[in-house]
Amino acid sequence: MPCLAIEVPARSGKVPGIRRAVGRLGRRAELDADRVADVTLAVGEVCSIAGVHAYAVREPGPLRVTADITVHGPRVVVADEGRGMAPCSDSPGLGLGIPLMAALAITLEVHEAAVGGTEVWMEFAAAWSPASGERVRTA
Repeated sequence: MPCLAIEVPARSGKVPGIRRAVGRLGRRAELDADRVADVTLAVGEVCSIAGVHAYAVREPGPLRVTADITVHGPRVVVADEGRGMAPCSDSPGLGLGIPLMAALAITLEVHEAAVGGTEVWMEFAAAWSPASGERVRTA
């Protein structure tokens, strides 16, 4: 059973509420403020991408965010039932969303969902190594 389960229409106005809920989860996991910011930024970005691209040619469908806390830190899955990953020449963004998410998470996986659409799996470190500047897994 996930610690967090949200399903909302994939609209930009829903992203701030998702970010707040994920932030509460991060604080419950006792992450420091920087780690909470990393998690909420990455999750907000993938939700925004889904809102713009997944349902670009039809009415927004569902956006599902589930999360739990592992021994390594938060694990978040964002899923939609949209058109899947496809190039978008008329994108309003700079195309930095996926590289940003990859930089903030210790793992990032993008899958085609069984019901159609896309699932983005992200795992975040519970700690940061100041000496190396890298996210570290904790046991």
